[in-house]
Amino acid sequence: MKKRQIINIVNFIRAVEPREEVDLMKPVTEQIKLMKKHNLKGTFLLQYDALILPRYTELLKTLDPEQFEIGVWHEIVQPMAEKAGITWRGRFPWDWHAHCGFSVGYTKDEREKLIDVLFEDFRDIMGYYPRVFGSWFFDSHTVRYTYDKYGLDAVCNCKEQYGTDGYTLWGAYYGQGYYPSRNSVFMPAQTAENQLDVPLFRMLGSDQVYQFDSGIDVDSSEQKNQGAITLEPVYKIMGGGLSEWVDWYMKENFNGECLTFGYAQAGQENSFGWNKMKDGLEYQFSLFEKLQNEGRIEVEHLGDTGRWYKQKYSITPASAITAHTAYDDENKNSVWYSSRFYRINLYGDNGKLRIRDLHIFNENFPDPYEDKVCTRNEAYYETLPVADGNRFSGNGVLAGIFFDNGGIHEKMVFEEKGENTAQVTYGKIKITLCENSVKIENDEDFVLHNKVGKKSNHLPDVKAVEEKEIRLSYGKSDYSVKLINGIFINNKTIKSENCKIEVEFSV
Repeated sequence: MKKRQIINIVNFIRAVEPREEVDLMKPVTEQIKLMKKHNLKGTFLLQYDALILPRYTELLKTLDPEQFEIGVWHEIVQPMAEKAGITWRGRFPWDWHAHCGFSVGYTKDEREKLIDVLFEDFRDIMGYYPRVFGSWFFDSHTVRYTYDKYGLDAVCNCKEQYGTDGYTLWGAYYGQGYYPSRNSVFMPAQTAENQLDVPLFRMLGSDQVYQFDSGIDVDSSEQKNQGAITLEPVYKIMGGGLSEWVDWYMKENFNGECLTFGYAQAGQENSFGWNKMKDGLEYQFSLFEKLQNEGRIEVEHLGDTGRWYKQKYSITPASAITAHTAYDDENKNSVWYSSRFYRINLYGDNGKLRIRDLHIFNENFPDPYEDKVCTRNEAYYETLPVADGNRFSGNGVLAGIFFDNGGIHEKMVFEEKGENTAQVTYGKIKITLCENSVKIENDEDFVLHNKVGKKSNHLPDVKAVEEKEIRLSYGKSDYSVKLINGIFINNKTIKSENCKIEVEFSV
């Protein structure tokens, strides 16, 4: 059955850019012209400082709602804080530092007041409550409160990143969407009882091969902040401003090997200025029109995708993102598999296979800012690590889970094996990815080694190692890896049984 291949164009609007002088109106008017020219639906999200300026809202009110959706972008700005009766702590009227520019920097009572100001003023100005809600990141209380009081069709947050712009989002669903836990919206819920019934979609369209490794210095003992290799049109060396990269990304991201649906979020915030995004957006939107006319993608509102998701899925389904090549290297490939229980990345580099990433999800894992106000310029959201080829690499060691007989293999083959199940084959190695388990088979016995290069506060604590189970702890949450087939030799080594290792995950 053909899977839906969805693009949401999301452009959000700020009214101030303190870092440089930029015409903030021109990107909005040009994006509208371009979307009309290519008959593309899209979503504009208003930051509060833009919401209260008629030059933006009067323009948006003239747009056909069948083509253009209007929602809210939730970063805290001075007029919003002051209307809520909160003293503004930022350096500028809009300040991107976490302790003042995002909801985590405020008490629960303040977070609710800020949402009420944003949503009530939006209704007074636009005539209705917004149904879509975005931010680079948000705390769980804010999303719970907003959903419970106002209702939402979809929310969106930033892609996976370490330290970029002062905040880290690491270890969650790598793309597409999921139902978040009410306890921590960065964590997928495992049960319907504990989930927020509004899907959360990951933004920006990350490079499936290179984004995860961005910032790695294998020879260093320090953790580096990441750059961005995404569909954003301002990135012209590798990313959405380079036509060749865009062609590669669209081919691989929308190849149909996704289990549920292919997804990417395109667009750009206005604060970069039109000149920086112009060429990239013109190329992308022309390509989107062509692919849409050919029936290969669907370009729709964020809210439409959210409403479809809620009708289609009552609980988070598994999804996959596959790339059979890298942008500049046909001998690299990557599979991201995410379910409501865990995520994993299988990475092939010139025929050598490695499990580059493995994180476990726990719907009861607490939001770090549930009852705590962020007072720093940085903020962190994480899940439960088992293997991490980025954060654990260093001191000359490339991290990840390696095969002891991991020689040269054939090209990757991806197959769907039923609902929520995928099978990935590399030559003689066959890996079956199920909702809460992974099975690895070979034609001879083998050993897996979980390599760690540097000591890090991101490493889990090892509580116990038994022949069939390793028990771990991270962030006051206990979890384990249990073996159906295989034997733990130590806390970093598993030996196969009858040419097979099969693990399941528990929290």
